[in-house]
Amino acid sequence: MDEFTSSLLNDIDESTPDVDDREDEGPQEPETETAKRGRGLRSGIFRAANIQDKLLEKLLAQVIPADDGSRHVPDNSASSLPAFAERPAFSLALMTANFRRFNARIGVVFKFQARALRVLSWRRPTHTLSLLAVYTFVCLDPHLLFALPLAVALFGILVPSFIARHPAPTSDEDRVRNLSYYPRGPPLAPARAFKPTKELSRDFFRNMGDLQNVMEDFSVAHDKIVALVVPKTNFSDEALSSAVFVVLSAACLVMLIAGHLLPLRLLALAGGWAGIWSGHPTVARWIQRAKLQYTASPPSSSTTTQTKAPPQNQNKNSKPWYTNPTTTFQTAVTSDILLDTSPETREVEIFELQHQSPSSGEWEAWLFSPSPYEPLSAARLEGSPRGARFFEDVLPPRGWEWSEKKWALDLWSREWVEERIITGVEVETEGERWVYDMWSEERDGVVDFGSSSFGGGDEGEGGDGGVRGDSSSSSNIALASRRPGVSWEEGEEGMGRRGQWRRRRWVRMVKRRKVTGNG
Repeated sequence: MDEFTSSLLNDIDESTPDVDDREDEGPQEPETETAKRGRGLRSGIFRAANIQDKLLEKLLAQVIPADDGSRHVPDNSASSLPAFAERPAFSLALMTANFRRFNARIGVVFKFQARALRVLSWRRPTHTLSLLAVYTFVCLDPHLLFALPLAVALFGILVPSFIARHPAPTSDEDRVRNLSYYPRGPPLAPARAFKPTKELSRDFFRNMGDLQNVMEDFSVAHDKIVALVVPKTNFSDEALSSAVFVVLSAACLVMLIAGHLLPLRLLALAGGWAGIWSGHPTVARWIQRAKLQYTASPPSSSTTTQTKAPPQNQNKNSKPWYTNPTTTFQTAVTSDILLDTSPETREVEIFELQHQSPSSGEWEAWLFSPSPYEPLSAARLEGSPRGARFFEDVLPPRGWEWSEKKWALDLWSREWVEERIITGVEVETEGERWVYDMWSEERDGVVDFGSSSFGGGDEGEGGDGGVRGDSSSSSNIALASRRPGVSWEEGEEGMGRRGQWRRRRWVRMVKRRKVTGNG
C-alpha cells in the first residue's frame, strides 16, 4: 500500500501542470488580491481533479487485468504510426475527453433521427407521401437506387449551401420594390460551417439527453430481441428449437430452388408501403384494436365471476373462425417432434502395465496408462509412462460419466494388437491375456532398448480412451548393462524370452453427462 501511495503521488507531481507559469514574456501588471485568490482557487481545483483521476486510474489498473495484446485493433489513422500500432489502454482522462468530443459532434445524427421519425409519423402528410413516391419509383426501377445518393447530395447539401450564400430578399424594403430572387452576383452571406457544439451549452446537454435515451432504447430493444429469439434457438427447449431448425431448413431449401421466382420488386413495394402506412395514426389504432381482439389471452376461470348463457341456436362444439398461430405451432411441436432421451454411449480403454523386477523376476504392478506402452512408442522412447496408480484414480473423459460399475478385461488381446500394428510383442491368447515384450539373443548382444530407468510420470490425460488420472511415483530401477536384444518380429505364445514389460487392456462404457439449466 505504501508503494502504491508513493507512486501515485509521484505521478501526480510529474503530471500536474504548473498554472503559475506565464507564457507571455511581455511586461505584466501587478496582480490584485482578488486575482491571486482566484488563481489559487483554480490551481487547487485542477490539482484536486488530477489527484482524483490518478487515484481512479490506479485503482482500475489494480482491478482490471492487463491485456495480452490480442484484443488491440490496428490503428491506421495516423501516418506516423506503424501499420499495426496498438491502441491506447483504458484511461479515465482519455475516456472523458473522447466522450466530450463525441457528444459535441453527435447532434447531426439526432437531428436526422428526429426528422426521419417526423416523416414516418405523418406529421406532414405531404412529406410522407413524397417519401412513398420516391420509394415506389425505386422499387419499380431498382436502377434509380444508384442515382438516389447523387440526388440527395445535390438537393440536400449543395442547393441549401448555395441558397445560404445567396439568400432571398426578406426585408420590407425589398418587398415594396417587388424585387425577385436572382442568384447572381457576389455572395451575400458567409458560407455555412459545421462546428462542434460548445461544451456546457444548451445543445451540448440536449445531445447528452438524446444519447441517454438512445442508450436506453438500445438496451430495451436488445433485451426484447434476446427474450424473443434466444429461448427458441438455444435448445433450452429442445423440441421447440428442433422445430425451428426443421422449418428454417425447409425454408432455406425452398429459397435455394425457387428464390428466383419471387417478385422481389412487388414484395419490397408492398412491404415498404405497409410499414410506412402502419405509422399513420388511424391505421395504428386499427392495428392496436385488432391486436387486443385476436391475440389477447382469454380470462381465466378463477377471475371470471359471471358468464352469459350461450344462445339457444349456437352449437356448443363450434370453434371460432380464427386460430392462434402460436398455439397451433406449439401443438404441432408437441405431437410431431420426438426427442431421443437415451444418452450417447462410448467405450473407453485403459492398459494395465506391469514391470518385471530384475532382482526377483516377479511382475510388479506399475500403473494404468491410456497407452499400451509398446516398443518404439513415443512414451517408450521417452522412458516415462504416464497414468493412474489404481483403478479408482481413473476418471472418465470430460463431459462423460460411467455407465457401468466395473472394468471388464478385454479377452481379444490379439485384435487390439493387430489394430495398432504393434510388433515385437508376444500375445497371450489364454489365461490373463497379457501382451509381453518379446526378446531374442543376438550374436554379440545388444543393449536392452527398455533398460532405461523409469520413474513416476507427471499427471496426464489419456489419449486413446480419453482416460485421466494421477501418475504413479516409484524409485528408479537399476537394470543390467547387458540384456538380450529386441527382436521386432511378432512371436507366438511361449517362444523365446519375455521382456520386462507386459500389458493388458481393460474396457468400460461411458455415457454423456446430462446438463440441466442454461449453464
